[in-house]
Parts: sequence; C-alpha cells; structure tokens
Amino acid sequence: MTENTARTGFIAIVGRPNVGKSTLLNHLIGQKVSITSRKAQTTRHRIHGILTEGAEQFVFVDTPGFQTRHTNALNRSMNRVVTGSLRDVHAVLFVIEARHFDERDQQVLELLPQDRPIILVINKADLMKDKAELLPFIEQVSALRPFAAIVPVSARQDKQLDTLLDAVRPYLAAGEHLYAEDDITDRNERFLAAELLREKVFRFTGEELPYSVSVVIEQFQQEGKLRRIHAAILVDKEAHKIMLIGHKGEKLKEIATQARLDMEKLFDGKVFLEVFVKVRSGWADSAHMLKTLGYE
Repeated sequence: MTENTARTGFIAIVGRPNVGKSTLLNHLIGQKVSITSRKAQTTRHRIHGILTEGAEQFVFVDTPGFQTRHTNALNRSMNRVVTGSLRDVHAVLFVIEARHFDERDQQVLELLPQDRPIILVINKADLMKDKAELLPFIEQVSALRPFAAIVPVSARQDKQLDTLLDAVRPYLAAGEHLYAEDDITDRNERFLAAELLREKVFRFTGEELPYSVSVVIEQFQQEGKLRRIHAAILVDKEAHKIMLIGHKGEKLKEIATQARLDMEKLFDGKVFLEVFVKVRSGWADSAHMLKTLGYE
C-alpha cells in the first residue's frame, strides 16, 4: 500500500438518544464494539469502530446521544464528547428515526458544523409498513438544511449499509491508514469488558434501575486465552444494590452470565468473571468520580 492509494476518514455518528447509533456502528463494522439497549444513556464514551476495505479505512466515531433533558455532571460530560467529536471529522452521519423528527433531533441538527458534509441517515426504515410515506418525510427533513446525501437504512437488518458506505467514500482523505487492517476498535479489552457488563445491567433491569450505574474493572488478567476479570457495579443507593442482586442473587448471576458469554465471543477465549455491587452515592454528579471512571 502506498501513500497515494491509501485513504482514511473519520466519520462521526450523531443523533438524539435511541435512534440506533451504536447498532449502526456495530453492523457497519460487523462486530459488537458499542453496547446497545433501549435506555437513553447507554453510550457514554466516544468509541472508534474501524472498517478497512482494501485501500480504504473508515473510522466511525460513535458518540453518546445528545442529552437535552438531564443536567448532571455525567450528562454534561457526554454532551462535551458529542461536540468535541465533531471538530476533526471528515464527515458526519446524522441519524434519525424514520417518520420521527422532534425538537431533540432539531437541537442536534443545530449543533452540526457548517463546514463538514452531513449525511442524513434515516434508520429503522424497515418498520414503515407503507414505504410511500417515507418520501414526504424525506422532503420535510431535507428542507431543514442541505445534506450531502440522504440514505434510508435498517441498521439491525443490514439493509442499505453498502449504499451508506458509498455515500461516505468521497470524503475519505488520501493518506496512510491509522490502524491495522484487522483492528475493529481503538478501545482495549478492559474497557470493552466494562461496557459489556454495563449493557447487561441496563438490559436486565429495564426501567427499574436509574441511569446512575457504572462499572469498574478492578482486575483484568490474561493467562493464554483465558481472561480473569473482577468487576464492580457502582450504584447510587443501597436499594439499587438490593434490586440489582435480586432474590438469592439470581438477577446478578444472570447479568454476569450474559456479560461473560458476550466477552468470550468478542475476545475469542474463555472468561472467568466475578462481579460485585458497590454503593457510591452521587458518583454521576462528582467530577472526581467521573474522572476516576474515565469519562471525558
């Protein structure tokens, strides 16, 4: 590969919470590197998902959903991640849901830079029973600002993702690749383990547990293909701890088992996972705790 043929680009994926940004990232690169759930705070960090196709390398920047309804330190931190991610990208994927555009989408749209190509990605297009209704919706949204391209997709069903990549290709810049051909993310296994465990907390507690939950990996050791991981789930109140552990520890066991299975699939090896629950009141509004937990 020569410097003349190689092309690389950073592409930010932005949108309000719950439009499917992390699902889109995972399906674009063909691996689960960004966690998903129906809770609006699932993605909290900037995560790079890397797709290399021959001489072209796409570096997708998954960002938290922009928070307009919560104002604690954690949410302010996540919003800084979103705005910071837009500064140095070659293009932006602005993700919305088919037939759904409200004031939260409008607030995100107003944040997008004027000097970068914005590709409108209309996700969940497969949920529309009458596809003829999509055209007036596209006309409505496209009137809000000029978009470099408009691509309806179904991230979950892998539909139109090749078309989306084709829309991004013209904005890749000439230059050597920044990551190895088989890299899929810039995050290490310790980070990914914490995220997979946090995802299972969200998925298996539903709306019962508030968003003030985080995960700390206290020990991560690798012995050949075996990984020994000791993790702590941080909650805000003793009542949350009881809720998370469940009757005779069954809830926590289920969370840990499903997280371990996902880790083994991603890491391609056996995982011994031990999980504890600890009360750390007010962590989501403590600048010191947020820095300790690695929030940007």
